Amino acid sequence: MKKYLLIFISLLLACVLLFSSCVVEFVEEIPDEQTDNQEENSDENQEENTLTVVDNQPHVATERYGIAWYEGDEYALVNDNVPFFTNADKTTEVFELYADKDTLGRCGVAYANICEALMPTEERGNISSVKPTGWVQNSYSVIKSGSLYNRSHLIAFQLAGENANTANLITGTRYMNEAMIPFENMVADYVKETHHHVLYRVTPVFTDNNLLADGVLMEALSVEDDDICFCVFCYNVQPGIYLEYLTGNNCLASETPTGGDSSADTTDTQDGETVSYVLNTSSKKAHLPSCSSATSMADSNRLDYVGTQENFLAVYGAYSPCGVCKPYQKP
Repeated sequence: MKKYLLIFISLLLACVLLFSSCVVEFVEEIPDEQTDNQEENSDENQEENTLTVVDNQPHVATERYGIAWYEGDEYALVNDNVPFFTNADKTTEVFELYADKDTLGRCGVAYANICEALMPTEERGNISSVKPTGWVQNSYSVIKSGSLYNRSHLIAFQLAGENANTANLITGTRYMNEAMIPFENMVADYVKETHHHVLYRVTPVFTDNNLLADGVLMEALSVEDDDICFCVFCYNVQPGIYLEYLTGNNCLASETPTGGDSSADTTDTQDGETVSYVLNTSSKKAHLPSCSSATSMADSNRLDYVGTQENFLAVYGAYSPCGVCKPYQKP
């Protein structure tokens, strides 16, 4: 009897060991497959997160970076002239990213690691076929080149060799374009001399549904030595010219704006409605564009505002309405 019992116990143990081995082998195979999937998903998520951060950059309000309204300087320093890159962003890997256009057809952020591998080896091509949002071209004798607007590269051709890339071209005034050039030249000269890399990001900033950008935020940081480091906002304005940012329409500052909303010349404005005022930075008074005080105002004291009444009061609340044209009632 004991003999049969020992045989039975031996067989039972053998079965248990065999079953355990199969289970262990099965369990060990599952984590390998799961790990591969997790790593693959992790890589995909990392790529998506990186692109999401980049794509979100253009959707910022001007006030986010404390950028003051234009008062005569071509550009303003932002964040104490320190770009918003982190040490984790620093890489010598070559990349070039352009955000998809939004529902209004406006360009988003352009971001690249500028190096000799990206720089053009051929001459610049023709880009006249591109019509960015807000492109209402006119020529004026008060502008040296005549033409008001340029097809402004977010990342300059000399840095990345992009020609008619519609995701890299916005409607920019000659004034803004010239303000950007010294910073572009600084980066180009540095790369050619050192053979190093420069993180470079240009973000067009639009207010509400305006087709013409308020300006561009330019950031640059050299990867190897931090010798290049700047963060500036270049204003998309043109002295002596009135710009309607909602559409891109324009005229001489001394003339009543054409193609704009006639309701801008009324004191009865509704919430969210676009208004147009001419501000005297010396007397701190606001006028309607058709006001005689506005048409005779010296360019050095003139500041044109186009936007909502709410935003105007929030930014220029210290200004007083003209007692003659009475553009609005001060709360």
